[in-house]
Amino acid sequence: MKIRLGLVVLMVAAMIAVPRSSAADSSAPRVALVIGNTRYPDADKPLSQAVSDARGVADELKRAGFDAELGEDLSGDAMRRAFDRLYQRTKPGAAALVFFSGFGIQSGRQSYLIPVDAQIWTEPDVRRDGIALESVLNELNSRGASVKIALVDASRRNPFERRFRSFSAGLAPVIAPSGSLVMYAAALSAVVTDNDSAHSSFVGALREEIRTPGLSAEEAFNRTRTTVTRASRGEQVPWISSSLAEDFVFAPGVATADKPTAEKPAAATAPVEAAKPAPAPPEAKPPQAAEAKPASGGDDDKLVLALASDPTVKSLTAQIADKPSDGNAYYRRGQVYASKGAYRTAIKDFDEAIRLNGKDVEAYNNRCWVRTVIGELEPALADCDQALLLRPNFVDALDSRGLLHLKSGRDKAAIADFDAALKVNPRLTSSLYGRGLARKRIGLASEGEIDLTTAKKLDPNIGKEFAGYGVK
Repeated sequence: MKIRLGLVVLMVAAMIAVPRSSAADSSAPRVALVIGNTRYPDADKPLSQAVSDARGVADELKRAGFDAELGEDLSGDAMRRAFDRLYQRTKPGAAALVFFSGFGIQSGRQSYLIPVDAQIWTEPDVRRDGIALESVLNELNSRGASVKIALVDASRRNPFERRFRSFSAGLAPVIAPSGSLVMYAAALSAVVTDNDSAHSSFVGALREEIRTPGLSAEEAFNRTRTTVTRASRGEQVPWISSSLAEDFVFAPGVATADKPTAEKPAAATAPVEAAKPAPAPPEAKPPQAAEAKPASGGDDDKLVLALASDPTVKSLTAQIADKPSDGNAYYRRGQVYASKGAYRTAIKDFDEAIRLNGKDVEAYNNRCWVRTVIGELEPALADCDQALLLRPNFVDALDSRGLLHLKSGRDKAAIADFDAALKVNPRLTSSLYGRGLARKRIGLASEGEIDLTTAKKLDPNIGKEFAGYGVK
């Protein structure tokens, strides 16, 4: 019913340092964990590049002398066991690397890696089922790793984002311990789409740079960023943060001279960010904060003006200006506007997303929900019906249409949709609460009260949320 948030690839890399660093000592352990997750039940289809990217990175690291463990399509338990093995292999003075390719979610200003069996319906589920990048880096640090490098290629449009009442696209900045080097495949809060090639452009560029003899880790990552940025014409700009005190290299040897700019951009064009963590973008407020009443046109204009400086909105607006045919950017900006209460502006963005891709089921569902909130019920019904035609039993569209029926006074139809949604996810708070209201309306007082009580235990604010929709 709501805006979902929210893909993931993580890598913490072990590197070899120049002679003044203990990590450069041939006796210092170099350990790695490489994970590629592709098959998420909530996604329409498997991710096309995650496993092949993970295999390619693992091969590259083994050639560089790393003790690299490769995991594919790991469940939560399997991922935790794999990380435990990595921690056990991490000795004082070691360099440690973790690569994760799959879905990632930003929640509470942290980035989480998502296992293939995660059940993500609310933001607390992210913290329960996901693995926090900061926790990984801190654990490696506590084990005495002198080098901790995280490469994250998880900035994908994921199947969970619309289930949250707040919205934060992409990944969050990392507050990492000293001696860490973190790189995301895309900018903070940005989302990119996989292409049809065997490997992502990010991993392809990365593999080329880390095999260069004598090239420092920061230089290799800077070159990777510049290569990806130019290849994507600025649509994908990797993000780097470093607190490394000394130079580290993947492949020992004498550093080679830079190639001509057209082939190998100089790192000076993309300097590594300062060691201090980048400031976190402002957290999205729950929609109910702006939903005491449907926004009027004037209120919408004020919200849009206030959001003009929001980093996510600024980035997406720039993407749209540069490429007006980017339906994904319109969709994501619509999500931000909707989560902040700028409903009519959100509808305009969803209109564009659907015009550019008539099968964008998420855009249809989100437009249905926003239209329902502001009382445009008949167009909303057409949108929900279209979403369910494109994806039968789509739980979020069932939940949205249930709310629509509830607002329309069609209580039995609302119960039918909420029942269908709860068969997919018995813990879907909004469907529980909506069904409780509908049951009480038709005289099923005790059954309705059970639903309402259960929903309030899961989310104490659910009643205020529905009141914001004009439903009590």
